[in-house]
Amino acid sequence: MNPTAAKLVDACEQLLCEIGSIEELTARRVAGIAGTTPSSISYHFGSQEKLVIAAAQRVYKRLNAERLSLLNGAVQRASPCPPALEDLIAALIDPSVRWSLDPRSKYAVLAHFNAMAQRSSTPELYRPIIEGIDHHRVFMPYFRMLAPWLSEAEIGWRMSCALGIRSQVTRSRQRNEVLTYHTIDFSNPDEVIARIVEVVAPMFRGAS
Repeated sequence: MNPTAAKLVDACEQLLCEIGSIEELTARRVAGIAGTTPSSISYHFGSQEKLVIAAAQRVYKRLNAERLSLLNGAVQRASPCPPALEDLIAALIDPSVRWSLDPRSKYAVLAHFNAMAQRSSTPELYRPIIEGIDHHRVFMPYFRMLAPWLSEAEIGWRMSCALGIRSQVTRSRQRNEVLTYHTIDFSNPDEVIARIVEVVAPMFRGAS
């Protein structure tokens, strides 16, 4: 990526973290922060929408790098034995939960990206990110070690359910507080992660 394109991605990421609505993101504002002209967005990315996707893709890479780091940490701690089931699940969901509760994180970039994807007239632009699963497949061999009676498809389904629970928790805090009678501190990432792990772990265990 050339210097001007990189500055545009930086500026877009910055603005996405500052604005309340995607409508506040304009080519003029992005270009002003990047120190270039609005037309440079079309030149380098084709459209403002594709610039947002480029920014989100970069942020997702950081998120997934954290996820992989947590997975590797769990594997190394348990070596030569398989990692603990709870540690695997925590590594899968931890970064998203923490980012969603940390105002200093880039979670807003992903939130705006997802909102744009839902109403875009060109959903195919978003599929490489939304439907990308390579970073999830890395977890599968370790889940197979712990639950060899499950097929890859069955493990994939359980991982999808875990990620769905995570998404519901991170996006619907007020409703979750009401549903749980305010017995869970949804501002505490450690508690939220532990509670999700508690619910998900039995999915991977055999019948007793």
